[in-house]
Amino acid sequence: MDDHEDRILADELAALAAATGAWGGLTRFVAKLMRKNVQETDLVVALPFDDAVEHVASVLGRAGRTVGPVPESDEAHRMIRVVVGGGAAGLNPVVVTARVTKGGASDSQVRIRAAAKEGLIKQRAGERTAARLAALLAT
Repeated sequence: MDDHEDRILADELAALAAATGAWGGLTRFVAKLMRKNVQETDLVVALPFDDAVEHVASVLGRAGRTVGPVPESDEAHRMIRVVVGGGAAGLNPVVVTARVTKGGASDSQVRIRAAAKEGLIKQRAGERTAARLAALLAT
C-alpha cells in the first residue's frame, strides 16, 4: 500500500522491545528486513457511505489505536488506519488500513488490509486480523 506501513510496524516493534529492556534501535533495523504477512479482504457493508465510514471507524477504533499518516482521502473514498495487537498474546503489531468507497445509495465497499511482520515462527497475524475485523464489520 505505502511505505509508511513498514515504518509504523518497525516503530511499533522497536517500542515493544524497548518496553522489555531490549535495544529498540536494533529491533527497528531488523524489523525493516523482515517479511510481511499481508491480507486484503473486500466486503460490502449495507450502509450509506457516511454511515459506513462511522461504522468502520468505530469498529477499528475499538480494536486498536489510530495511527497516521493515512493515505489521501477524497469525496468517494475514506481511509482509516489503526494498529491492532495480533499473533500470540496480541504482542505482534498489525497495521490495519480500511478504505471505504461509495457504492450505491444504500451500500458501501470496504477493503481491509492488515499487515504484520513475520519472524521465524509464522503467526499469520495479518491474515487472521483481516479475517477477524472483516467478520466484525459484516455484523
